[in-house]
Amino acid sequence: MSVKTIARVVGGVVALGIVVGVFIRFNVILDNKTNAAEGIIWENFTRWWWILAVVLSVLVALIITPYITIIPYRWARDKIRVTSASDLVAAAIGLIVGLVISALLTITLTHLPDFWGSLLSFLGAILFCYLSVAVAVMRKNDLAHLFQSSLFRRRERDDERERDRKDRDKDKGPVIPTSHDSQILLDTSTIIDGRIADISQTGFIFGTLVVPRFVLNELQRIADSADTMRRNRGRRGLEILNRLQKDAMIPIDIVDTDVEGVADVDGKLVKMARDVHCPIITNDFNLNRVAELQGVKVLNINELANAIKPVLLPGEDIHIKIMQDGKELGQGVGYLDDGTMIVVENGRQYMNVTVEVTVTRVLQTVAGRMIFAHPKQSANMISSPQPPAKQRQA
Repeated sequence: MSVKTIARVVGGVVALGIVVGVFIRFNVILDNKTNAAEGIIWENFTRWWWILAVVLSVLVALIITPYITIIPYRWARDKIRVTSASDLVAAAIGLIVGLVISALLTITLTHLPDFWGSLLSFLGAILFCYLSVAVAVMRKNDLAHLFQSSLFRRRERDDERERDRKDRDKDKGPVIPTSHDSQILLDTSTIIDGRIADISQTGFIFGTLVVPRFVLNELQRIADSADTMRRNRGRRGLEILNRLQKDAMIPIDIVDTDVEGVADVDGKLVKMARDVHCPIITNDFNLNRVAELQGVKVLNINELANAIKPVLLPGEDIHIKIMQDGKELGQGVGYLDDGTMIVVENGRQYMNVTVEVTVTRVLQTVAGRMIFAHPKQSANMISSPQPPAKQRQA
């Protein structure tokens, strides 16, 4: 037997009980107000009307019971299932505020006549509860930021008092303030890149790494892509996330917060960073520029990698292996251990040979650092060049 059938049967029984109860109560009142003869006449006159009322009530109950019980319940259950936890918390807070406002309003409305006082109190409760829930859900990010800021200020005051107490203690050294309560958003390119896992192990990042659910969903879509290259990149990103959760020295948190009204992931990430006032770690050039234009702080891994590369000054001598031809005639190209490209003038003749060169100039570009050099006058070759191929005899 289906749930709807059970609901129909229960509704029919309840309707039958209500009508029978009303019938009995009506007869008791009628007996007290009429004599025996009038009661018999009235009973014969209304008997068929009561039977018709019972039949109609049961039929109506059988029809509408699922629509006022089972179907609304399933609709509410499905809505709650797809609603994020932040929306549910905001709705609960809004409902509490609405009930408090309606309760305060009821105190004033009790001075009205009974009917109008009850009616307006009921309508006020419905109106204020609806408005409070709607406002709380729409402004949930502002509420979260408000609570977060209040908590942060309180912790900041506690830290300040703790620093003052330690400063008064002459036997202890200076207190180094930390910012472990801050949050840092991760974008998809950073996770796929993988260097964030190594950086987090060094202890240079303070705070909590936050991965929004929409970033994780995009990573999952990339991992499920039909293209082999994209699929491998997505799976690498998932492996990096797993590594961060297990081995990182700083906490990582996956949140269900979503951004309404923004379609692309980069736009959602920038909007979320603006709402919660936290930076974004990325190596995406376009996201970097968009975030900076909207006043969001960006921690670019590529800029960090360029900043920690070894500094070479003009006039220094280094050993480099010529790996390929350069763009200009006679140029050779080699690479340092960190991937920095070195263009050697007249270095093509030393192809596949490690030769000592002198740095002439260093050029910093958006893509990275380029170093220009030329072989020393008496180039010290560590390995001899490959013998040329034999020429074909004429």
